[in-house]
Amino acid sequence: MQQAKIAIEILCATKLSAICLLLFAALSTAADWPHSRGKARNGSTPESSGSIDGKWDLGTPLWNAEVGEGCTSPLIIGDNLYVMGHSMDHNRVVCLDTTTGKERWTVSYAAKRFGRYATGDQGMYGGPSSTPEFDPATGYLYTLGPDGDLLCLNTKDSGTKKWAINLYDVFKVGQRPKVGVGGVQRDYGYTSSPLVLGDWLLVEVGAKGGNLIALDKMSGKQVWASANKDLAGHTGGMALMTVEGIPCVAVLTLYNLVVTRLDKGNEGTTVGIYSWATEFGNNIASPAIAGECVLITSAYNKNAMCKVLVTLKGLERVWEAPVPSKACTPVVYKGHIYVAWQKISCLDLANGKKLWDGGQVGDPGSIIATADDRLIVWGQNGRLALVETAERSPNQYTEIARLDRIFTTHAWPPVAISGGKLVLKDRSGKIKVFALPNGK
Repeated sequence: MQQAKIAIEILCATKLSAICLLLFAALSTAADWPHSRGKARNGSTPESSGSIDGKWDLGTPLWNAEVGEGCTSPLIIGDNLYVMGHSMDHNRVVCLDTTTGKERWTVSYAAKRFGRYATGDQGMYGGPSSTPEFDPATGYLYTLGPDGDLLCLNTKDSGTKKWAINLYDVFKVGQRPKVGVGGVQRDYGYTSSPLVLGDWLLVEVGAKGGNLIALDKMSGKQVWASANKDLAGHTGGMALMTVEGIPCVAVLTLYNLVVTRLDKGNEGTTVGIYSWATEFGNNIASPAIAGECVLITSAYNKNAMCKVLVTLKGLERVWEAPVPSKACTPVVYKGHIYVAWQKISCLDLANGKKLWDGGQVGDPGSIIATADDRLIVWGQNGRLALVETAERSPNQYTEIARLDRIFTTHAWPPVAISGGKLVLKDRSGKIKVFALPNGK
């Protein structure tokens, strides 16, 4: 195994391809949930929903916890659960035992509830929104607070801080401006998750020197900056993709979908730009990858979903459909697209045609596709539903089970699944963990 790790590290250092990421992930526990939207970063899991004979009985929670206000999603590595929250003028990074919920360690530091330039919608969120990023190669955990505090913590040493910088201070970032003629100014601080790639930590900084900054993951020092200099968007994170064999990353900035090269000698070079500016600056759903295409979606003045083809010559629209999503990043699964905003909708990936919709989730919403062709849908103030995919129900919305009012505040954070455990969290920081019926 050690020789395999060394070989993969050498390969990644020279190629930096998406394939390397998958090889790295294979070295960690199969059930781990180390990134926002899961190991593959695509809103799917190799685990089953646990549905038995058309029923989904979760029973009572294994344990409950409260970690402080925030919209970050939990991560699960082995028998450790990592999560962020805000309370009493401090951000907290907490490690919990996945079996018992017992706190193993906590790192706390003084922090603002909102970013320093925050404006708009403060009754709907507070505390950190950027989901932490775990690096299986080092055991380091990278966290980002709304006021730009970026920390590298060693999970093998009770969260000991390796380094820390503040993005606002280091890169001289200002307030986001008003976007659109009819919009009202919004600035939610830093929301996008950092992303580990080989020796780099990619961060959407939105600085005059570059929208995307690559830092040395071991030291926090800048390695390169993207040619694109857009201000940072409000999405949950960037998305890795491969374009004509070249590793790239897609970012939905405040104004555009931007695809950037990551290969040696071309780091930070812009592949192409597709205009997508949303009034209020509320481009919340992250870009989703479908082969060499990217899906972007917003409500407001856009009120649509768009499929964009990426080539090394640039970006081109394939189709645009009147099926928007506000917060839920599209999940691409077996030729279909699923989103949860107001209702759960299923679209044909090829042409954008809506095949069915149903259920109710409100503005909050997220989806996980499971290995047994089901959708775990999380929304409203703690509404959890298990829904058939188009593989099992091609012509209509079919709900297997539903639990209501699990919490009392917005269910912004997507769920996490690992080892037969389902982790649910709301924006106030309450957590409930359920055992899937036939889970481990």
